[in-house]
Amino acid sequence: MRAWFGDIYRTLFKIELAVMFQYRAAVVIWLIGLVLQPVIYLVVWLTVAETEGGRVGDFDAGSLSAYFLIMMVVNHATFSWHMWEMGYRVRSGSFNSLLVQPLHPFHRDIIQNMAYKVLSLAIVVPVTALLWWFFEPTLTPDPWMWLALGPAIALAFLVRFFFEWSLALLAFWITDTSGLNNLYMALFFFLAGRMAPISLLPTWGQTIANALPFKLMLAFPVELVMGRLTPQQVMDGFLMQILWIGLGWLTVHLVWSRASARYSAVGA
Repeated sequence: MRAWFGDIYRTLFKIELAVMFQYRAAVVIWLIGLVLQPVIYLVVWLTVAETEGGRVGDFDAGSLSAYFLIMMVVNHATFSWHMWEMGYRVRSGSFNSLLVQPLHPFHRDIIQNMAYKVLSLAIVVPVTALLWWFFEPTLTPDPWMWLALGPAIALAFLVRFFFEWSLALLAFWITDTSGLNNLYMALFFFLAGRMAPISLLPTWGQTIANALPFKLMLAFPVELVMGRLTPQQVMDGFLMQILWIGLGWLTVHLVWSRASARYSAVGA
């Protein structure tokens, strides 16, 4: 069974990678948006820090630069776009071809996500290096933090993927899910630490961020490699990531059975 999945994943990965190569211009446009946003936030917070005497909260200019540049890379590694596509798939009937395949559709979406990120690394890595040289961030993590960063990012991706795929399934009941998607993204920007570090939020905002999974999708790996978490906090973060992955996976499978049962292609 594992070998069967491995063969399918390898084959689909090659196909999706070839498709991505055909849309190189679109890939570059998407990447520009992913890079510009954190750079804009960084410049804004550096300006705020300068007006406040060089610091804002527990961040100085160097740590702010490190936070937003690392966040840019982690966000690139963990983001997914499939909740924006699900409504179109349902409305257009393009889900038909996915339903007849002997593989759950989320597997193909995971592979497509991986193919895009492998291809886009050729741009993300040099751009990050250039920005790192320009903004001169300060970062001195312990060796164990670098070792923990990879698993933290991988788990963050799975938390985000299953959470957003569960949200995407609402397209089977709601004609237009763009409003819900925008609401989700607004919460994500604040509670995941994308617009500002979690520690700069008011106390009540930090409490909400620590209770919901958004922080585990983005801020947790960033804070880990910046040395802002104790080993115990890192272990607690890993356990919470695994818990939310389990809940997300269970939600996808429970909702999917009902969603696919009520699905009706356009014109049927």
